[in-house]
Amino acid sequence: MLGGLCGRMISIKSWKCSWSSVAAIGSLIVLVSLVHMFMGPLFPSSFDYIGARQAQISCSENNATIHDGTEKFNVSSGPEIDFDVQFPADSHGAVAHRGAPWKAEIGRWFSGCGSVSEEIDIVEIISGKGCKDNCNGQGVCNREFGQCRCFHGFSGEGCSEIVHFDCNYPATPDLPYGPWIVSICPAYCDKTRAMCFCGQGTKYPNRPLAEGCGFKTMLPTEPGGPMVTDWGKIDEDVFTTNSSKPGWCNVDPKEAYSSKMKFKEDCHCKYDGLWGQFCEIPTISSCVSQCSENGHCRGGSCECDSGWYGIDCSIPSAMAPMQEWPAWLRPSTVELPDRVHFTNNSMSVKAVVKKKRPLIYVYELPPEFNSHLLEGRHYKFECVNRIYNEVNRTLWTELLYGSQMALYESILASPHRTMNGDEADFFFVPALDSCLIMRAFDAPHLSKLEHMGMRSLLTLDYYKKAYEHIMYRYPYWNESSGRDHIWFFSWDEGACYAPKEIWNSMMLVHWGNTNSKHNHSTTAYWADNWDSIPPHKRGNHSCFDPEKDLVLPAWKRPEPGAVWLKLWARPRKERTTLFYFNGNLGPAYENGRPEDTYSMGIRQKLAEEFGSTPNKHGKLGRQHTSNVTVTPLRSSRYYDELASSIFCGVLPGDGWSGRMEDSILQGCIPVIIQDGIFLPYENVLNYESFAVRIREDEIPNLIRILKSINETEIEFMLGNVRKIWQRFIYRDSVLLEAQRQKNLFDKDDAWAVEYSKLEEDDVFATFIQVLHYKLHNDPWRRDLPRKNNTGLPNSCLKTA
Repeated sequence: MLGGLCGRMISIKSWKCSWSSVAAIGSLIVLVSLVHMFMGPLFPSSFDYIGARQAQISCSENNATIHDGTEKFNVSSGPEIDFDVQFPADSHGAVAHRGAPWKAEIGRWFSGCGSVSEEIDIVEIISGKGCKDNCNGQGVCNREFGQCRCFHGFSGEGCSEIVHFDCNYPATPDLPYGPWIVSICPAYCDKTRAMCFCGQGTKYPNRPLAEGCGFKTMLPTEPGGPMVTDWGKIDEDVFTTNSSKPGWCNVDPKEAYSSKMKFKEDCHCKYDGLWGQFCEIPTISSCVSQCSENGHCRGGSCECDSGWYGIDCSIPSAMAPMQEWPAWLRPSTVELPDRVHFTNNSMSVKAVVKKKRPLIYVYELPPEFNSHLLEGRHYKFECVNRIYNEVNRTLWTELLYGSQMALYESILASPHRTMNGDEADFFFVPALDSCLIMRAFDAPHLSKLEHMGMRSLLTLDYYKKAYEHIMYRYPYWNESSGRDHIWFFSWDEGACYAPKEIWNSMMLVHWGNTNSKHNHSTTAYWADNWDSIPPHKRGNHSCFDPEKDLVLPAWKRPEPGAVWLKLWARPRKERTTLFYFNGNLGPAYENGRPEDTYSMGIRQKLAEEFGSTPNKHGKLGRQHTSNVTVTPLRSSRYYDELASSIFCGVLPGDGWSGRMEDSILQGCIPVIIQDGIFLPYENVLNYESFAVRIREDEIPNLIRILKSINETEIEFMLGNVRKIWQRFIYRDSVLLEAQRQKNLFDKDDAWAVEYSKLEEDDVFATFIQVLHYKLHNDPWRRDLPRKNNTGLPNSCLKTA
């Protein structure tokens, strides 16, 4: 009886059935319920997600039918569409779709095909393989491969081997704790993470003793200079019990807060998961998707609940209750195996899920490429776009590289995600370059000493190792020579660091340098320079190829006030400043970057002509005028000043900068001055509809060019900026966090309230749209041997 039922599958999607139909279905449900009694871990009490292989039940308002489940989706021939006639371009060469002015060919395809895509059946395998010793509690079992994903400091088949990570470099006579590195430690080193703590013998042994906290500080060498740390001399006062000396490891927080005890003010609570001046308040740590609420975040790595796995605990095993499956696996029609073996090593279930293309497969890379970088970080603000305060409320960071985490989390939770690599259209490789680069000085095991002291070369080798892993472990690369793979390089010069082996792939970057003019490293920071990377490692590729790559916006912290004030919608009459730029202007100004090569000299040239703040010599720009602002003085009214301007400068920094995002989000028309360098979406959106490009050699003519643009054109561009501004925010990621917070607290924070009101396409929606277009229009795909159901009419498919 059990074996017979397990060979069938039932799918109930709706209960809009007549009473006679319900009665007919009822008898079948009774039988299925008997199966459920014996298979509680697999199936929920809800009938929404019960499945059948040979019989499928579908209910409409008037009847219920049982039909064969072997029917396949057929691509509709559909009427032929004359795209040029039906979707003509406007006077600027754009075709609008969902509010955005796209390049004509792309906009036409979206208008005719983007909205008619149908759902298709995708088979997802829910696995149940076991791991050796269940990873000994020091890792998470990947139920697909039966392999452990070990936490930081553990390795081996069952995570039983302890890996030691030293806090210090080898000692020298002058430096008993070795040369400086962020993890340098004069007390107890937790060698599972290379982190420094006060240690045994102190009142608070688990209190962090991070970086300079445990060492002597000396007075400035010149008036007004910074204090200097002597990395060779331990500060014994941090261990004192004398309340009159500035201690740390024995300081009672209550007595210090009431000024009864002195404490060393150079000591800070830098590690994630701790809050308060003395790290006395435990908080939530930052993990990918916060473990999808199916696990616990332990400093950056997810410790998943039983039945779940994946970097974010979002993948159910065959033991996970179906009613708890993530939204991207629902609704499902589930096939039970003919013979069910109740062991951890053999159980798997097929789930047929309705999905729309494009479908993205996310590689489950070893933890050293992502979660170990998060778990071992020494400064809580590194690598992530959010941390949590003393009451576990979300605190968004200003880290521009937070886009990498935001996009990753959106993909993991997206209905476009699939675990079926044979059906996938794209393959996302989640290596976190920004986290690696920010942590390059964190600890000896991350040292770049073996990479010529260059973070750029360290990053290249890191991505090559990820490539070698997926080549060895998975079968998907060779089919397209990696052209359907996606890599995110979020650092200052983007995919300039990419190893030659992966250059065929799609690169997501913030730096769209085609190298048509600036055919060299543009950073002024030596450790990130890539000019000297050996050609046998990097090859001779450009940093960006507009035919295959995409520039994405940088992360900008959710500002509820900006949304509430609608700064992007401020009308033309309230924009009284003709041109505005506020940022570092180089060595000619106080506190300016000292390198002449900073910003490739572009900001310096702008300041020489239009500087509105005196430089070190008291000089203004040669053509300074009252309604033009070019200043290095960051204003507390920065966003309001952008929103009070018609045109805003978009110039490079050390590589890319966030000025494009600042301009768009405040409704200002971007003025782009960086030759041969693409900005966000510039190879898919029609930039002439909302931006102005000026060549670097035209900087002296800037104001004359802007004044020549008539009011009709200005209003047209301002109108388009208002239509696209949401495509420059990561709303999807923000709302995923809002839902997690909603499950913890009764009242929503202001950012959650304001962002929930936004409805237009954001960064992630735009990213998916671009993938959808590329899926059906990239010429190389026509030569692939695999032809999957597309969900589109034939008129939308290019065959030649």
